[in-house]
Amino acid sequence: MNRIDASRPLLETRLPGCSLWRRGKVRDVYDLGEQLLIVATHRISAFDVVLPSGIPAKGIVLTQLSLFWFRLLADVAPHHVVTADVAEYPPALQAHRSQLEGRSMIVRKTAPVPVECVVRGYLSGSGWKDYRREGAVCGIPLPPGMRESQRLDPPLFTPSTKAETGHDENISLAQVAHLLGPERAAAVRDVSLEIYRQASAHAEERGIILADTKFEFGVRDERLLWIDEALTPDSSRFWPRAGYEPGRGQPSFDKQYVRDYLETLAWDKRPPGPPLPPDVVRRTRDNYLEAYARLTGADLPVAFGPASER
Repeated sequence: MNRIDASRPLLETRLPGCSLWRRGKVRDVYDLGEQLLIVATHRISAFDVVLPSGIPAKGIVLTQLSLFWFRLLADVAPHHVVTADVAEYPPALQAHRSQLEGRSMIVRKTAPVPVECVVRGYLSGSGWKDYRREGAVCGIPLPPGMRESQRLDPPLFTPSTKAETGHDENISLAQVAHLLGPERAAAVRDVSLEIYRQASAHAEERGIILADTKFEFGVRDERLLWIDEALTPDSSRFWPRAGYEPGRGQPSFDKQYVRDYLETLAWDKRPPGPPLPPDVVRRTRDNYLEAYARLTGADLPVAFGPASER
């Protein structure tokens, strides 16, 4: 992959002649017939609101880190990626290389499984709030006296609904079985826990704790495929292993820095979201880049000019 100019955040793609299927909170998805083109923009959302400020290089990190995990764990879960090499894209897309290079992939179409497959390895975030209130996480009872950020052994599978807008809702494994059937429900649970087990072991070796994450799956020709994104700072909670201590919140390599900043504002968490100051943008960008470098052992080939420092 050539060095990519990430001076300015790409907030929205424009691909004339291509059929836009949907714009999500972060990704623009185009319909290519039997396949989809997924482009990870530099948009960032918090509290289910897309913010007006973008994070330079964010879409590149999300795409390249997903590709890293898809390749690393392909023997655990087959994935939907066909290619991420723009040189192999259809001729109609070649003219849009500047928007696609490094931040896009062509994938197989699937029938998405209507469940967010969340795995929690540590007691944090909404799980910690649930535990303090109910002594349980997503209806799963836990021993008394646990502390914030404490490790959960074994990790918990806590699925939720997939909401296009607003908040997802936690559901039980029995409800997943009702939606998918018992065999498919057991399959998504088991593969989610195994991906988490292997990914967390890899991350620990590189000085990162994978506190929790969420997966999405789709079905094609009766085969379960891992789809969307894989173990990125947008879908996961990454903590530095150095300095980890239960009993408090942990510094993180995800967008928690943005959430923490927004919590200091008199904002009602409804659209439109407030712009982010340059220092928050830079700090968040650097968190994403550091997570990528630590987990993969390589730096992203991106360049930043004065535009990204303003």
